[in-house]
Amino acid sequence: MLKVGLVGVGGISAAHIPAWEAMEDAELVALCDIRSEKLSQYAGKHLYTDFDEMLEKEDFDILDICLPTFLHVEHAMKAMQRGIHVVCEKPISLHEEDVEKVYACARENGVKFMVAQVLRFMPEYDLLKQIADSGRYGRLLSGFMARLGGIPKWSWDNWMADEERSGLVPFDLHIHDLDFLVYTFGSPKKLTTHRSKRPEQDYLHMVYEYDDFFVSAEASWYASPYPFTAAYRFQFEHAIVALEKGKCVIYEDNDRVIDMSKEPEALEGIRLVGSDGYANELQYFAECVKEDKPVDKVKPEELSCVLKYLLQI
Repeated sequence: MLKVGLVGVGGISAAHIPAWEAMEDAELVALCDIRSEKLSQYAGKHLYTDFDEMLEKEDFDILDICLPTFLHVEHAMKAMQRGIHVVCEKPISLHEEDVEKVYACARENGVKFMVAQVLRFMPEYDLLKQIADSGRYGRLLSGFMARLGGIPKWSWDNWMADEERSGLVPFDLHIHDLDFLVYTFGSPKKLTTHRSKRPEQDYLHMVYEYDDFFVSAEASWYASPYPFTAAYRFQFEHAIVALEKGKCVIYEDNDRVIDMSKEPEALEGIRLVGSDGYANELQYFAECVKEDKPVDKVKPEELSCVLKYLLQI
């Protein structure tokens, strides 16, 4: 049984904590947050408001970091230097050089490290990658991705609205779609940026060009309470594959329409597996630790590529 500690009981931990609790081969034993009121609902766990104290007193195999971006590297390295495996929320950092720094620390201490780039583990995006990799519908011609919503006003110390600490929309929101593009199609050849950035809101429109296709993407923190939307639409030679309004649908050029949300195994050899991306990524990392397998679904060179492009925006 793997023992797990988690630091940062904020927004994203609401997805991580239930995932750990549901896992049969792992036990979430300790939680840490500087806000004691955030810990009160977890009375059955070992609770800390000081990270160094938790590391000193606890004996666990994995640390899950759900802290604000600017704290990721410091806390990851402290844990790995004690021989603890680390899974860390995205992004690894706002600085490209930190990728090698963190992975070097993991190698030196003989532990595993992974950045939790959740789209790689979400079934609707895995379906798209399966279709692209298989060539089932011919060449990809164009793509569109969107990740839109209102500016987060709930973050601790309003850190998300601070560009020096969060990187704003490019690093906190758009990073998901860019990471998926790099994971699925490799490094883009060129990017074109349009951005409307003001103190109270931030909107981004990107075009990524590859050898024979392009992908446009938009991301926003609007000042108004626009409902969160995540979507994609990819045009292949013989089909459109779309995730829109929560439904994953394939529109073939023979007029066949396949709602993969209702028919998850409607395509031979390609299927949509109904599961939670956050649970999938944590289960994957736990299995890599337990079975001593390489953590190769998220590669450091891909993380570096993503940060390189984000830093150009």
